[in-house]
Amino acid sequence: MGLYAEYLDRNFDMAELNAERKTQLKRISELRNRPILVYASSLSKQAPISIIYDDRLPFFDQLSGISGDSIDLILETPGGQAEVVEDLVETIRSRFSSLGIIVPGWAKSAGTIMVMAADEILMEPSSALGPIDAQIVQNGKQYSAHAFLQGLEKIKEEVRNTGLLNKAYIPILQNISPGEIQGCENALSFSQKLVREWLCAYKFKFWETHSTNGAPVTVKEKEQRAKEVASILCDHSNWLTHGRSITLSDLTGPEIRLVVTDYSKNYELCDAIRRYYTLLKMTFESTNIYKVFETPTSQIYNFAVPPGTQIPQGGDIEFVHVDVVCPNCKAVTKIQANMKPGIPMQGGAFPFPANDVLICPTCKSSINIGDLRKNIESQTKKHIY
Repeated sequence: MGLYAEYLDRNFDMAELNAERKTQLKRISELRNRPILVYASSLSKQAPISIIYDDRLPFFDQLSGISGDSIDLILETPGGQAEVVEDLVETIRSRFSSLGIIVPGWAKSAGTIMVMAADEILMEPSSALGPIDAQIVQNGKQYSAHAFLQGLEKIKEEVRNTGLLNKAYIPILQNISPGEIQGCENALSFSQKLVREWLCAYKFKFWETHSTNGAPVTVKEKEQRAKEVASILCDHSNWLTHGRSITLSDLTGPEIRLVVTDYSKNYELCDAIRRYYTLLKMTFESTNIYKVFETPTSQIYNFAVPPGTQIPQGGDIEFVHVDVVCPNCKAVTKIQANMKPGIPMQGGAFPFPANDVLICPTCKSSINIGDLRKNIESQTKKHIY
């Protein structure tokens, strides 16, 4: 019987599911003999699942309770903003001399950039990273910056060879500004820059001799290898689509040649990671949670506003009452969002938290309700005090 079927047969309620997930997370930490932090998103929910600036507060909050010189990070993400990844990595690396990043499922795009900042990368054959070619959103369309620049170069090459510009290209070129071209070049360069710098500083930190001949490894050789890896990961013409999976065998193969720990060869660690990951996916499936920031003893959840939540609109609204269901214990907490200053709490409601983190009165779980604030303010056209 597989782990998923096993846990389904045990018919956990939410509290039991969370408790078992925490048990397995603690088990991973003990097996690795270091503290552990989780930064994970549901990959299928219609919610802000990407790496965004709003993630900084809960990420740093959970990181603040961790001490020591080393840390592991379990990462599950579709990608997001490389600038945010830079902030997160700089903070981690300023505090911990050793960072291991565990990828039990997917860490695509900007998630892959983050993985390259680890001293040790831990994956199994079913884990996947992804190309780091920057994605540009323009006029509602998303496309690869690398493919865009390659397309322009192809047009230029055709003009150089024939001396003529195909008329079919004219309307396309008329809609492209120099700023857009520069933006693509900058985005592409930034992704590669982070990977190059982090590989040299961390992944290659203890690479001192060549495995083939025992000769010392120079700084220049480390920089050249980092440049090669960054270029391969960013090469859209190689991977063809941004969603392409870069697996353990790709990373350790003859082209990329990175040293990656295959945790599936360690039975106890593999069992703990697979169990945690299965329970994490079940948490996403059975609740409105779309992001988890957690350690074995603390957590912050981001959850989507439940469908059907009614927010009054228009008129002279003084306050809004909303029931928030705790994803952990299912307790319902009534919160009051004041649309005017000085309105007293009514009907046993709790005030809307200024930092958007609601502490469940029953189980003390931290619940990020920032999306609820945005929902209320957008529908009422008023600010919550």
